[in-house]
Amino acid sequence: MTDERMALLELVEKGADTDLIRELLVYASERLMAAEVDQLTGAACGARTPDRINHRNGYRERGWETRVGRVELAIPKLRKGSYFPAFLEPRRTAEKALTAVIQEAYVHGVSTRSVDDLVKAMGGTGISKSQVSRLCEDIDERVQAFLGRPIEGHWPYLWIDATYLKSRQGGRIVSVAVIVAVGVNTDGRREVLGVATGASEAEVFWTGFLRSLADRGLRGVKLVIADDHKGLRAAARRVFSAGLQRCRVHWACNLLGHAVPKQRAAVAAMIRTIFAQDTKAEAFAQWDKVADALRDRHNKLGTVMDASREDVLTYMDYPKEHWAQIASTNPLERVNKEIKRRADVVGIFPNEEAVIRLVGALMLEQSDEWAVSRRYFSLESLARLADTHAPQLPAVAVRAGSDPS
Repeated sequence: MTDERMALLELVEKGADTDLIRELLVYASERLMAAEVDQLTGAACGARTPDRINHRNGYRERGWETRVGRVELAIPKLRKGSYFPAFLEPRRTAEKALTAVIQEAYVHGVSTRSVDDLVKAMGGTGISKSQVSRLCEDIDERVQAFLGRPIEGHWPYLWIDATYLKSRQGGRIVSVAVIVAVGVNTDGRREVLGVATGASEAEVFWTGFLRSLADRGLRGVKLVIADDHKGLRAAARRVFSAGLQRCRVHWACNLLGHAVPKQRAAVAAMIRTIFAQDTKAEAFAQWDKVADALRDRHNKLGTVMDASREDVLTYMDYPKEHWAQIASTNPLERVNKEIKRRADVVGIFPNEEAVIRLVGALMLEQSDEWAVSRRYFSLESLARLADTHAPQLPAVAVRAGSDPS
């Protein structure tokens, strides 16, 4: 077996019959991917069986650099969830970033026992600072290029959400807000547009973050979808002249927090009647009815509803086909879960640079995945958006253009 393997490697090195070797690689990789997808779906391709738990949904192209040149792979897509070949996993940027963060924690001597065991399992004993530095530089270069790239075109919708991770600062362990901004352009495509760490309640932070996106070319923002972060509303209006949609899921959770536990199921059912309306006028009327009914039970519930009607129902000013996606930050739920899953491996990040390194690498790969998936919104529905909402330039861009200097 060893002689046969050596002979094959020698053949590859000499460049003889590379087309044949490449075809063998494609054949083998296709069989491996088919076997993995069979396990994920619970059935072979085209098979009818009650054991099936998922379905195939076409393919996406990806290049694979090998010793015999570049091989084009057709990676299967799933109707629910995502699939990535196991034999390509070690090459992923996010995995390298995770390794880099763990190793950096190891070098700084701040790893927990579980992280230390993981480092050893990776063969990371005796890691030098120079090795960690080279690995981090390689990841940082790619991540910073991604996070600093020019933003082209118009992006009518911008989702912003915060996830909180643990990091060391000045010898203390603090909770760091990691902000992720995702946009949809007029071609219906999603991309991660920015990642930052900062104080999520501070208006100066939000203004700086949004202006950094505008400086990179972000234009045409009509609606920012986010939780009720203090300062974000003013910053969105100042930088993009855009409205703010308060996440109705987070709002509902906040409202239910003021209700007596025994009444929460009934209150939730009443709230759902508001969002079931077909027009904004009907939703406003239903909102007032529900607010008055709840006010009789608990004055605080009525007060909360009175103060938030416009914020929660802003999405109804936009095409109905978009309502499900722009009414809340739920489209970022899967992104945040993946960030948390990887961050749980690290536990406590050694610094904020390590946070950006890992989250940025994850978001880079998420954008790549979205780039080859179907449109998030149809072109027809986006055309109706353009008809009802005239595009606007960001406020910072308008001021820059009118500056006589």
